[in-house]
Amino acid sequence: MFNGSMRLAILLGLSALPVVVQAQTVPRDCASIASVPLPATAIGLPTSGARVTIATQVAASGTAPRTIGAYCHVTAEIDPIDRTAPPIKLEVNLPDAWNGKALMYGGGGFNGTVLSSPGLIRLQPADVPVPLGRGYVTFASDSGHQGASTDGSFALNDEALHNYAYDALKKTRDVAGVLIAARYGRPADKVYFHGSSNGGKEALGMIQRNPADLDGAIIFWPAVNFTRLALQHTRVARVLLGPGAYPSVPQRQLVLRAAISACDGLDGATDGVIANARACQSAFDPATAKLDGKPLRCEPGSNGDACLTDTQIAALRLMGTSFGDDAYPGFNIWGTDLGSRTNDDLSRNITDQGLGTVASSYPTTPGMPFMQNFADQFFKYFVARDPNAKLMEFDPEHPGRWKDRLEALSSMADLGDTDLSAFARHGGKILLLHGMADQIIPTQGTERYVDAVGQRMGREQVAGFLKFYELPVTAHSGNSLAFMPAWDALGALDAWVVNGTPPHAPVITDSYGKPGRARPLCEYPTFAKYNGTGNMDDATSFTCAK
Repeated sequence: MFNGSMRLAILLGLSALPVVVQAQTVPRDCASIASVPLPATAIGLPTSGARVTIATQVAASGTAPRTIGAYCHVTAEIDPIDRTAPPIKLEVNLPDAWNGKALMYGGGGFNGTVLSSPGLIRLQPADVPVPLGRGYVTFASDSGHQGASTDGSFALNDEALHNYAYDALKKTRDVAGVLIAARYGRPADKVYFHGSSNGGKEALGMIQRNPADLDGAIIFWPAVNFTRLALQHTRVARVLLGPGAYPSVPQRQLVLRAAISACDGLDGATDGVIANARACQSAFDPATAKLDGKPLRCEPGSNGDACLTDTQIAALRLMGTSFGDDAYPGFNIWGTDLGSRTNDDLSRNITDQGLGTVASSYPTTPGMPFMQNFADQFFKYFVARDPNAKLMEFDPEHPGRWKDRLEALSSMADLGDTDLSAFARHGGKILLLHGMADQIIPTQGTERYVDAVGQRMGREQVAGFLKFYELPVTAHSGNSLAFMPAWDALGALDAWVVNGTPPHAPVITDSYGKPGRARPLCEYPTFAKYNGTGNMDDATSFTCAK
């Protein structure tokens, strides 16, 4: 047994063990991977060691362009120091025709499952093979607990919480490194990271804390400043729980249509795409807006799905505002689809990640706003650490007795360090993307982080290793009913890392709203502005402008 101070040091990684990986010169076949030793000394943070649970040869499958060659599928478990903590479960897929590189996948939400690392990555075009099919080793873990990505109960255990906050990433990376060296007789030439949302925050965490472990990262809509994001969710959830504040799906459709009507032309093109989202936030006012000649705002004393009440308008406005001493930003609320329809899988996913289909009430049930469930789980298990704690008893703007706990969580899980110089010196490259209509993580949060990195390191230096692109009308998870962007981000990252060729005038292609039309992928703070002439479906008819 450990005393309290020793146990805390172990959980925080303050007494991290040295990594000792034996040199391997003779490649192993798949079956013998099952016997590869994975001692605690091979892992850079404290564990009780790890073990392979499955090593199975998988035959080639699929049809072009989604062909996957034969590979060795390996699962393993990393044992905790605290025997009451769950293990970290991971998988590593080792292709027979290896390209010498590896791709680590991040998680999402509260994690809890191993994402399908043999499969797609965000924004992947239909004609591009999956990473495993391109010869990449792919690997991922569940971050150290098992369960639904909406379940935060694991945070009652200290080691599981620290694993989720960061530690499982380093442990997974080290175990995967041993297995790669064992299979091929040498380490990977390059290791990349693909992560979105919480996985995007994980990528930034590795870049900040273990910069030599990665050579590049594709980061989508990262949950930077995790704790403050959770507090913003709590603030919005509490407002939507107020009497009459929750807007129905038909009402949200009215707001979205009215915003498109008012803001569509701000980029010079009337095409159903709000590319100039920043201008829209000041140009649109739901209290005075009209749709089809009728006021969006309800007449005094009236209500119903054909208009919005003052209470509902106030709730939506709050979602677009910042809060707190550090002014954590609000959302690009006008033009963001908070769930305007549910007639196919894509629209249902957007609605589920937005305000759902069930009016806010307490306790939280399925179908209610995503933010409410996230905030409820965060308060119960991360903050109060009491399953019976009630969200409505917690005011994020006046945390009171929870202030110290929130500061501790912030230092553990926010991963917002702006000094990325060690990663830059290592030669690492970052492609960072965020949708301008994200309904879970405010785009402005990423903008502020990138601005802060530039202020810390110098914008010219940052431009040499980090490219930040903003995606018009794109919701969380890269979804959009108006313009679903597709781009081979992994190919672009690899060309930059290996050949020193940064993306030049990249183009995104719509795969849903109007399949095949294209737009330039514009670096922050620019947007795609129509030149005034030319085919609106052709990227060359647009210029990235401020």
